[in-house]
Amino acid sequence: MDIEEINTIAVLGAGNMGHGIAEVAALADYDVRMRDINDEVVQDGYEQIEWSLGKLAEQEQISEDEADAALDRVTPLVEVEAAVADADVVIEAVPEVMDIKKDVYGEVESFAPDHAIFATNTSSLSITEIAEVTDRPDQFCGMHFFNPPIRMPLVEVISGADTGEETLETIEALAEDFGKSPVRVHKDAPGFIVNRVLVPLMNEAAWLVSDDVSSVEEVDATTKYDMGQPMGAFELGDMVGHDVSFHVLEYMHETLGDAYEPAPALVEKVENEEYGQKTGSGFYDYEDGDGPDIDPGAGSELVESRLYAAMANEVARLLGEEIATADAIDEGLKLGGGWPDGPVAQLDEFGVEAARSALEEAFEESGHERYRPSEHLDEFVEQGGFREPTGAEGDGERSYESISLEYPGENVGEIVIDRPHRMNTITTDMIEEIDDAIDQFVDDESVRAVLLRGAGDRAFSAGFDASTAAAGSGIEAAELSRLGQRVFGRLEEIPMPVVAAIDGYALGGGMELATCADVRIASERSSFGQPEHNLGLIPGWGGTQRLSRIVGEGRAKEIIFTARNDYDAETMADYGFVNEVVETDSFDERAVELAEQFAAGPPIAMKFTKRAMAAGRGDIDAGLEVESSSFGHLFTTDDLWEGLSAFQSDRDPEFEGK
Repeated sequence: MDIEEINTIAVLGAGNMGHGIAEVAALADYDVRMRDINDEVVQDGYEQIEWSLGKLAEQEQISEDEADAALDRVTPLVEVEAAVADADVVIEAVPEVMDIKKDVYGEVESFAPDHAIFATNTSSLSITEIAEVTDRPDQFCGMHFFNPPIRMPLVEVISGADTGEETLETIEALAEDFGKSPVRVHKDAPGFIVNRVLVPLMNEAAWLVSDDVSSVEEVDATTKYDMGQPMGAFELGDMVGHDVSFHVLEYMHETLGDAYEPAPALVEKVENEEYGQKTGSGFYDYEDGDGPDIDPGAGSELVESRLYAAMANEVARLLGEEIATADAIDEGLKLGGGWPDGPVAQLDEFGVEAARSALEEAFEESGHERYRPSEHLDEFVEQGGFREPTGAEGDGERSYESISLEYPGENVGEIVIDRPHRMNTITTDMIEEIDDAIDQFVDDESVRAVLLRGAGDRAFSAGFDASTAAAGSGIEAAELSRLGQRVFGRLEEIPMPVVAAIDGYALGGGMELATCADVRIASERSSFGQPEHNLGLIPGWGGTQRLSRIVGEGRAKEIIFTARNDYDAETMADYGFVNEVVETDSFDERAVELAEQFAAGPPIAMKFTKRAMAAGRGDIDAGLEVESSSFGHLFTTDDLWEGLSAFQSDRDPEFEGK
């Protein structure tokens, strides 16, 4: 089934997840049939949608008319036949109990049209087993939303043993139409991606407390401040609900073995119904206390190594068993867990060999199965990390074909788009080279700012070189879009400032690349534009999303809809896209000067500033939380004292990133 053929969606379940999914689908212009077991439950779900849409309108995220129209598209129902009889897609969101889900789909199969796709919103249960009660296992997959669906961007799309590729592609396209970011889970494995990493990590935290290796405060200080996660492990568990994580862990224990045995400290909380915030107490007190109050300096190197060891085992299994790719794992935890860096990237920085050594030491000490190194871990240790190195052997650096790396100033690394004969147009190979170049600069402690420019004097980049695209299907084009989105987006995520120095044309994909920089300067002769509409396309490397964040939605639509390629530098400065317009003769000198100015700043504070701003784009409360935790952490750094000393001595500070 093609995405254009989908008009009606049945959502089975009107609870928190069900009514949230129904609201998301209705906002995306689909007719929604929301069903639950009785009128009271389904009406309550409908009222929750009405309240949520009202809040969105109140916050001016949508108009009143859009809210009313979305609500009109939702029909609350109790009869299964009425809910699914004309459905193109059925999304089930009933309680996370295998027998309940099987019973639901056994009944749905009798009434749903033959063409309908079935998708289960399960967080860990077997897709294959649920599909067995239907006559269409090839049209059955997992579609795991995260709570609350209206705010969380991630959707895990999970293949059962018999799921057809067309089904998976359709559901991925549907998730994108919902405004979500789908990640593919290639094999039906308990926990999928996010829970497969997060839940064992939270369990390991509980084991460290159960075994008197550490305290709750040490664990949370380590995870929140030393490992850079948005919340402490126990703080997160209290928010999610220990009954929820325990339920997932129990299923993993039953299906995967003793390595997933729930920790006694976690079992005790569940038995005492101390589930966290929703019950008033968990590992922290929310009734008579103030909840988490975590000392940024209370972290432990031992706790950090044990947690990375547990994470390494799960990542090795996900990759070694071909459940998910490294990119999917990192994107899943960043979108679904709010991590600033994905686990693959974190572990490669920590050291896979160091993680395995921590596992071996802990296994020898305790003998518990959770510390037994995965059979796949050795191959990644031998490889040198979870991501296969792409550089040339021997010199530690790669020889590039379409870019070059330079070091034009103190602590400045420069990526030069080096195809001046083709107006520095971008190829697929170039995107992969930029990806590798970013890795080199991130790993180079001497680089504290990145400068991005085009070779020659005609163009920063005039966009994508269509002549280098492989002929083929739209699916291949979609993958090219995702590749550019991911790689260009890394410039927003890396810990140092990025300056785009634009001299000449910045068009199409070239402008989208510049959009991902932190700061943009342009020469007087520069020209900008997103001319994709002239080709019947849309910007495919993040332009529809990132441009509006910078210039506002109205200006972004103007730039894209008009498809002009002659916006001058002064106009783009007025729009807020260009930070500074520079005379052409002094442009190169000013670009390096600005990058050096940023490179002289405090590296840790730079990193945390980018992290806090990124976290707050979709949720200001999340951004403020990262801001406050980062502010606390910075008080423990040497850079702070250097800054204070320099201020008192009336001299320039010399930050070392410590």
